[in-house]
Amino acid sequence: MKRTIVRIDEELCNGCGKCVTPCAEGAIQLIAGKAKVIREELCDGAGFCLAVCPTGALTLEERETDPFDPALARAEEERRGKTIIKETCRFCGKTEEDAPLIPIRTGGESAWVCVRCLPGLIHG
Repeated sequence: MKRTIVRIDEELCNGCGKCVTPCAEGAIQLIAGKAKVIREELCDGAGFCLAVCPTGALTLEERETDPFDPALARAEEERRGKTIIKETCRFCGKTEEDAPLIPIRTGGESAWVCVRCLPGLIHG
């Protein structure tokens, strides 16, 4: 089937791993120092990983691939257990234990913002 999925440019990937944690489905892992989509049926194409990539190595593309498998993604999430993003809100310093964090790109940089600060970022 044709659908949207994450594409990782190996030449741009610096292997930092920042894209791994926001991928709740577990589709992205570091292999041999580079981020890889390990199973395309785990990638939902939401793109939460894009905003945190400091090199712009991740993009979304529409192409032929296996359909997204929500049951497999849930099983992978359960296997890995709860994942805490070890980042802080760029504006207030809260962690994910204080408030959910969302990856953003602002001023050409990757950052995290908590849901409490997001409205101010959007509306000024």
